[in-house]
Amino acid sequence: MTAPYEHDGTPPRDGSRVVVIGTGLAGTRLAQRLGERAVLIGEEAHAPYNRVLLAEVLAGTYTPDVIELPATPGPRLRTRAVRVDRERRVVQCESGAEVPYDTLVLATGSNPVLPPLRGLFEPGARELPGGVHAFRTMDDCLALSGTVTEGTRAVVIGGGLLGVSAARALARRGAQVVLTQQAERLMERQLDPRSSELVRRHLTALGVEIHTECRVRGVGVVDGRVRRVELHDGYVLGTDVTVLACGVRPRTGLAQAAGLDVGKGVLVDDALRTSDPRIHAVGDCAQHAGTVYGLATPALEQADALAGVLTGGADAYTGTRALTRLTLPHTAGPLDLAAFGETEALPGDDVVQLADATRGTYRKVVVRGDRLVGGVLVGELASVGALAHAWESNEPLPAAGDTTAAPLLHLLTHDGGL
Repeated sequence: MTAPYEHDGTPPRDGSRVVVIGTGLAGTRLAQRLGERAVLIGEEAHAPYNRVLLAEVLAGTYTPDVIELPATPGPRLRTRAVRVDRERRVVQCESGAEVPYDTLVLATGSNPVLPPLRGLFEPGARELPGGVHAFRTMDDCLALSGTVTEGTRAVVIGGGLLGVSAARALARRGAQVVLTQQAERLMERQLDPRSSELVRRHLTALGVEIHTECRVRGVGVVDGRVRRVELHDGYVLGTDVTVLACGVRPRTGLAQAAGLDVGKGVLVDDALRTSDPRIHAVGDCAQHAGTVYGLATPALEQADALAGVLTGGADAYTGTRALTRLTLPHTAGPLDLAAFGETEALPGDDVVQLADATRGTYRKVVVRGDRLVGGVLVGELASVGALAHAWESNEPLPAAGDTTAAPLLHLLTHDGGL
């Protein structure tokens, strides 16, 4: 079946056709870089958008069109890719279309993790019960937005970056929000205890009720909708809306079915090639050098690196040292935070910390030997550029008395001239 391409003309037939499956940040960025030679396949009905900003749509700060990504020059096919025929070099789609490729790129992203909670799925059910929402796609966001009004009782399960963002957005919409986190603190993968506590205080000031070291045991369904969230200690939370923010898992089904090598993600080398040299993978679905990043910055860097590989401008991706940034708006002023590398010190590490309780700011860096290995900044990010540069470069820090470079304390307290 001929593919119904959404532009005037057809894909190039010069032996350089690149088919990209996935319209997230990585897939769209790659298609933009490759121009008209790239065919983009994505199952979402919406135009490609910046998934990082979904919480701002939920909060009502942005409308969906504001977070749309720039249009790609080449064809875009709105359907789900269901099979990769490696022998024929064809992508088979749910619509019946067959899209031939010379080079195929998997940018299939990730799926939300659905926790095995008692009562969440009825035997044989394939959909979540009423009132329960994942928070991964624009459709998830719009469906959730449509259920929230002033005073809506909302329970967010998961206190990582996504859960914190969802809880803050719901609170700004006027919902009565309870956030449950199984770990001992919020955003435990990115933040140290002190900075996590500042985030907790900020959410509490927004009216969010927070339970840490709290495991959810199950949900109670009444007339097809979840009305109770049951905690492991027997405590029951009444709810109108329940949001699952329990992490994501690389979407590898297409790759596995096609016989590609898969670990946690689709295994790729430094050219972002899979075990089939005609197929590459980038973004949340890719596993490079043992790492699945699941973050925006590595996805974009992988897309740029692969564009270079496919156009002859580069030949390797060496990994990403990713920095997490988050802004939590509030009427009394936003809380900005940034975290990178290892925020918890090991024995023998040096730690420099600066805190200002009055201003609610906190800055900390961890030094191992002569290298900056991590840091976290909350409330004041003027120095984040200089610190991130020192961390990303992985170069020796200036020795005491070195007047040719900015000492660490100067980098921590000023913008370092950037």
